[in-house]
Amino acid sequence: MLAADLPLHVDEAVTIAGWVHRRRQLKSVSFLIVRDRTGQAQVVLTGPTALALERFPEETVVQVSGRAVANPQAPGGVEITDATITGLSGPATPPPFDLYRPTVAAGLPVILDHAGVALRHPLLRAPFEIAAAAVAGFRAHLDSAGFTEIHTPKIVGTATESGANVFGIDYFGRRAFLAQSPQFYKQTMVGVFERVYEVGPVFRAEPHDTARHLAEYTSLDVEFGFINDHHDVMDVLTDALAGMLAVVAERAGAAVARLGITLPVVPSRIPQIDFGDAQQLIAEHTATDPRGEPDLAPADERWLSECALREHGSAFLFVTGYPSVKRPFYTHPDPERPERTRSFDLLFNGMELVTGGQRLHRHTDYVAALSARGENPEAYSGYLEVFAHGMPPHGGFAIGLERFVARLVDADNIRAVTLFPRDLHRLTP
Repeated sequence: MLAADLPLHVDEAVTIAGWVHRRRQLKSVSFLIVRDRTGQAQVVLTGPTALALERFPEETVVQVSGRAVANPQAPGGVEITDATITGLSGPATPPPFDLYRPTVAAGLPVILDHAGVALRHPLLRAPFEIAAAAVAGFRAHLDSAGFTEIHTPKIVGTATESGANVFGIDYFGRRAFLAQSPQFYKQTMVGVFERVYEVGPVFRAEPHDTARHLAEYTSLDVEFGFINDHHDVMDVLTDALAGMLAVVAERAGAAVARLGITLPVVPSRIPQIDFGDAQQLIAEHTATDPRGEPDLAPADERWLSECALREHGSAFLFVTGYPSVKRPFYTHPDPERPERTRSFDLLFNGMELVTGGQRLHRHTDYVAALSARGENPEAYSGYLEVFAHGMPPHGGFAIGLERFVARLVDADNIRAVTLFPRDLHRLTP
């Protein structure tokens, strides 16, 4: 039986199992708090049984059998009396910090070094409950919209975007790489299923040492065909985000409450601004002038997000029409402004969360785009073959799961919401 089920069994014999979360020994009575995946249960111990507490330090795994009795002061309004305790593990070694305290008395390096134990703390576990619900919402929404989930290789023979940013590996004596993105494969599968998505790891060998970058993260990728332009992609992204947050509220409401956060509302139409107009506004109203730059600096993203929240009440903002020089070769140019693209970034709470847009879909356009960048189309022959056999206008996007959760919970560092993060310095645990 689970701790959360105890209120359904008042005045009945019950058995639960979990970790010793806290022990409290008083003169005439002692209390044992047992924690499982659904919450906590209070066990009341008297007489000789109370002496057994010494054998079960915090984090020891135990089984408790007794009678469920109503008590408004106990967790869930129920406690267990007449209890018998059985150890299911040896006495636990003390964790690196007290997990029973309401706050976390440790810094991020200690938490990461001892993640397997530290993440048992309810506050540290909460972001991962939210992440799981977000992925469930992502899948549920796209399944309902006629998308097919795919699973593409993570060992590839060519770099997706830049050979300088990939991890090389020895593949049975041949040169191979860890995939930066499922981009080529998900585009290919548009020619098979029309609408596809994937949830999986991606790898970026970028020497960033910041609070917002990882060498490995989870990407929520979407690609679909028969679109008019990138605005169709933005519409699907908007609906997907709304679906994700709805499931977070439904399945991880307790985790959200534990962290004391408020989930954002996704507008039916997320406000948007053209890249050039955004730079003009920044130049007019801040001390910096980004005009002429091919991208937005993190400070620019924060300022634009503050404007969107102030002017539109939206934590989300689309920035559209990025310069071609800042987008991959497969990005569709804007026919009216060839130096710009039919692409977008989605800013969320001050940070770029999503990049997406319309892709090229004609074989001749790919050959021209690669040649214009000084690359040999033959190096991409396996990828380009599908476009010679007919592909519809299509586009897609990718959401970084860890960055999404970090923005939701207002984490200062993306590593705080990443299971066993990988970066410039961390390869264990």
